[in-house]
Amino acid sequence: MTLAFAVDVGLALLVLAVAGWSLAVRDAFAAVISFVAYGLLLALVWVRLAAPDVALTEAAVGSGLTGLLLLSASARLRHAETSAAPPGPALQWAAGALCILVTAGLAALVLLLPEPAPTLAPAAVAHLPATGLGNPVTGVLMVYRAIDTFLEGVVLLPALLGVWSLASDSDWGGAPILRHPRPDGALTLIAQALPPFGIIVGVYLCWNSADHPGGAFQGGAVLAAMWVLILLAGLADAPPIRRRGLRVLLVAGAAVLLAVGLAGVELAGAFLAYPEHYSKPLILAIEMALVLSIAVALALLVAGPPVRTPS
Repeated sequence: MTLAFAVDVGLALLVLAVAGWSLAVRDAFAAVISFVAYGLLLALVWVRLAAPDVALTEAAVGSGLTGLLLLSASARLRHAETSAAPPGPALQWAAGALCILVTAGLAALVLLLPEPAPTLAPAAVAHLPATGLGNPVTGVLMVYRAIDTFLEGVVLLPALLGVWSLASDSDWGGAPILRHPRPDGALTLIAQALPPFGIIVGVYLCWNSADHPGGAFQGGAVLAAMWVLILLAGLADAPPIRRRGLRVLLVAGAAVLLAVGLAGVELAGAFLAYPEHYSKPLILAIEMALVLSIAVALALLVAGPPVRTPS
């Protein structure tokens, strides 16, 4: 048994153990911490599977911002958690049976794949030079699955509107409050020192994604995390949601992607098709607009609904 195989087996067992602990633990805070650890372990799994783009997404979005959202939710529900009655045995058995069925279905899909498994990877790689891109993942997402990418960028907007709709009428148009109860200490130091480096990393992940692992979602998640860190430390307040510039940033990514897609109908003969020799600049423009919209949307999702009466 090689060292690499031993590492893979140990990592797989550790992922299963942390996943089981996340389901078994009764305290919401401990379950969230286990979920964050589970996401980080999954990122390592994706690295071992030679999928660094997916690993970056899992670490930044699946573990980082999602974990922060769950921590915020568990803090809000802590008082109700003690008074809530646990689910009955029937519901527990039904949930367990459903999980087993889903697991069996996914296992069947993997095990029953034909040999060799059907793939369009060779065709995608063969046509990649025409796009001017060096990263096949970006090529697939922005060229072959551009409509999916467009929908993924748009879906954050109704999600954010759903969060904002939780505010009362008197609070609408105000700003969300996301502040740590003790704004001094280690959190303040981290919030002052880390964001400059985080901004560089976020911009690099977006700009470099044309030729290397990265992308708008990964870069946007890092930028959002830096903003949320500043808000948690109390170094700045979230802007009022009525601010026009904020709303422009939220729709900028989807608007640029839609404009390029419509221009492709006239210039390249299809929606979201790119004119020859202009693919890479247009894709980079879309990515830069998307990274801003994604960063703002994710940070505001974490911040929650507005709670202050607008002045």
